[in-house]
Amino acid sequence: MRCTPARLGATAFMTAALAVSSAAPAQESPWRSFVSVSPLYEAAADLDGGGDFSVGGVILRAGTSRDLGGGNRAGITLNYDYYDYSFSDPVAFGGTAPWNIIQRYGFSLPTSFALRDGWSVGVTPSVDWFKENGAQTSDSLVWGATFSAIKRFDNGNLLGLGVAAFDRIEETSFFPFPIVDWRFGQRWRLINPLAAGPTGPAGLELDYLFDNGWTVGLGASYRVTRFRLSDSGPTPNGIGEVSGVPVFLRATRDLGKTTTLNLYGGVIASGELRVEDPSGNLIRKEEFDPAPFVGANFVARF
Repeated sequence: MRCTPARLGATAFMTAALAVSSAAPAQESPWRSFVSVSPLYEAAADLDGGGDFSVGGVILRAGTSRDLGGGNRAGITLNYDYYDYSFSDPVAFGGTAPWNIIQRYGFSLPTSFALRDGWSVGVTPSVDWFKENGAQTSDSLVWGATFSAIKRFDNGNLLGLGVAAFDRIEETSFFPFPIVDWRFGQRWRLINPLAAGPTGPAGLELDYLFDNGWTVGLGASYRVTRFRLSDSGPTPNGIGEVSGVPVFLRATRDLGKTTTLNLYGGVIASGELRVEDPSGNLIRKEEFDPAPFVGANFVARF
């Protein structure tokens, strides 16, 4: 058992999102749906062992949930990620790019149940496939669930605790995490980063609301992506992993009652690339220098 916040992705805080009814627009229909698009680009970062790499991609989410009555909700979220890695003279990996295009696709089933005194509990089972183009789908499965308990206070603030457990390509991960949505007056707010954004949700962000309607936040998170490698690559049927700490600024503006734009800029610190054999034994790991990144997130709710 490895204890790590690896690959929480959109599922880790989806149950919490269901519990926060204020996050969705008021409407008479029992259904709440959304679409989220997040393009991103990470500039070239030098590898300690020689060479560099950059990555561009997009994160897509779409989902819907239904009010079951009594404060209970259930839904489904569809996930798709696309990352195009470009390596230049990667001496650290023997002069050959360890991987190229990585894709993720799958779904999660967030469900929340209201209890007494402002408490709610939730569970979000999920199934995803993470793989380089050319890898076997049957060897790329990641499955598990997150569990949460959340307390809503009379002033609308939220505090909670979650636990994520996943079987993720020759590795089992277990990770407890805090759930926070706490306002300090009318302008300051401490939250978890957006699950569907380019930073991932495993962290904290402090926001400030300006008079012109813009919100600016400063945050940090921890993000890990683990995937099956191609059958025809330099490590056939092996495993790749990318980890790092995004430190970022986020600027947010509501474009209407149901649409929001988030703009990101920051740096990936403490970054590391890993290559493992098909059974999960380490072959090589390389740290990389802080890498600037930019991204955006557009959300439409209906």
